[in-house]
Amino acid sequence: MKNTWLKHYPKSVPHHIDINQYQNILEVSDEAIRKFRNNPSFTNFGCDLTYHELDVQSAKLASYFQNTLGLKKGDRIALQMPNVLQYPIAIFAAFRAGLVVVNTNPLYTAPEMRHQFKDSGAKAIVIVANFAHLLEDIIKDTDIQHVIVTQLGDALPFPKKPLINFVIKKVKKMVPNYNLKHHTWDQAMKFGSEKTYIQPKLGHDDIAFLQYTGGTTGVSKGAILTHKNIIANVLQICAWMTPKLEEGKEIAITPLPMYHIFSLTVCSIALMRFGTQNVLITNPRDFKDFIKTMKKHKFTVLTGVNTLFNALANHPDIKTVDFSHTKVCVAGAMALQKAVKENWLKATGTDVIEGYGLTESSPVACVNPIDGTDRVGTIGIPVPDTDMKLVDDADQEVTKLGEPGEICIKGPQVMQGYYNRPDETAKVIKDGWLHTGDVGIVDEDGFFKIVDRKKDMILVSGFNVYPNEVEDVIAKNPKVLEVAAIGVNDTHSGEVVKVVIVKKDPSLTEKEVIDFAKLSLTNYKVPKHVEFRTELPKTNVGKILRRALRDAPTFQ
Repeated sequence: MKNTWLKHYPKSVPHHIDINQYQNILEVSDEAIRKFRNNPSFTNFGCDLTYHELDVQSAKLASYFQNTLGLKKGDRIALQMPNVLQYPIAIFAAFRAGLVVVNTNPLYTAPEMRHQFKDSGAKAIVIVANFAHLLEDIIKDTDIQHVIVTQLGDALPFPKKPLINFVIKKVKKMVPNYNLKHHTWDQAMKFGSEKTYIQPKLGHDDIAFLQYTGGTTGVSKGAILTHKNIIANVLQICAWMTPKLEEGKEIAITPLPMYHIFSLTVCSIALMRFGTQNVLITNPRDFKDFIKTMKKHKFTVLTGVNTLFNALANHPDIKTVDFSHTKVCVAGAMALQKAVKENWLKATGTDVIEGYGLTESSPVACVNPIDGTDRVGTIGIPVPDTDMKLVDDADQEVTKLGEPGEICIKGPQVMQGYYNRPDETAKVIKDGWLHTGDVGIVDEDGFFKIVDRKKDMILVSGFNVYPNEVEDVIAKNPKVLEVAAIGVNDTHSGEVVKVVIVKKDPSLTEKEVIDFAKLSLTNYKVPKHVEFRTELPKTNVGKILRRALRDAPTFQ
């Protein structure tokens, strides 16, 4: 089968993209700023940031990076914030200064932060004040020399800025004390306004992001995504959206965090080409406030993951939201369950389509058409200038229809490799093909479907959890003899982490295990189930058989 999917492209979707339209990501944002100058670019806490204001404020911050901090082209800067207006300002400021962005989950524990910052070699960080105390604990172990601390409301106008910052810090007491040498967001903008920045030349081969993901070893690795990789995926996404979206008329609701590759590329950059107003949801778990925000906007685009659509569809207030203007709802990062798709349609009167991708592919590789020809239960067909195939364990292409094989991807959006890890890169990129570790099948029309995962990775609400990482933490408990981590089905998050333990000390309890894990792991990585056994199933060379544990009929 060779590109049979092309005949199922909507008529207005091109088979190819012209990647030479832009030489760097800034040219994408600069074009949007010229065309949609006075339109809202991002909205948060009920306040708009116009494309012009995004231009002005990112220029000030770029000047601060260059002139005050002395950062040079190619230096790494970590961004650790939830969805607030400072995030897009910081991203485009970093590009204006020629920096490489290291997106960081703000919910990371101190050990997770230490690894990512040390591995990336980040020299500076913009971090939300709520988590600055964790940075204080580990900064000495990193190369970070410059710290900018921002409060959640810092990019908002008066009086909302001081009000929100006061409530977060003094009323809700969500900002633990910290003692870091730092500049505030206001200081950075003030210092940056005193001089102008000089934008270095950026081309296709320059690195835009070190986007961290897990691996089969459980060690978090930085996927090297160049300006070319991101531009390619932006153009592929925009080409796919052409049948539905119009310039200057779109409003997107963005609950997925911008540090996640799906939200980063699709929502934060690609939609800018349509002049989209991007409504950032800071805390999507607060469904009451989330739905209240949705009711304020005649939104046309909604992105999310299966668990989010499921939660919204089952919320009693979803009936009060007006979906009459909605053109596209897209689910990614984890499998879209058929029941969720059906419940969403019933609750909102709108359809939701499923796509597929990885951090290593910037991320979108495959997606269902948005013209009504999508196929339930599939991840769709490859986007323009993208090839996909299935291979067997001998790395030979599967030719028999319906036969499963590992999904492999080739296209201009595929990463350059893992930062400083040529051995890991060689395992996943072979002859230009990205080996995903996902097992799929394909039908006669080129629609792909995922049937299993070759990796032992656990997928919790769209976020990767790797067993080795969890096992390494639990094994440090002196009462644990052996431990294995697996994923088990969960109605709310798709999967949750379960650990199976052989005790060293008979007094070890489930609560002790979970409390111990919380000291080093982000919440979604913490085990939700603990099982104790007298021994673990193993191969003849002593390797634990996780599959045997997953296939067990019961777990308590």
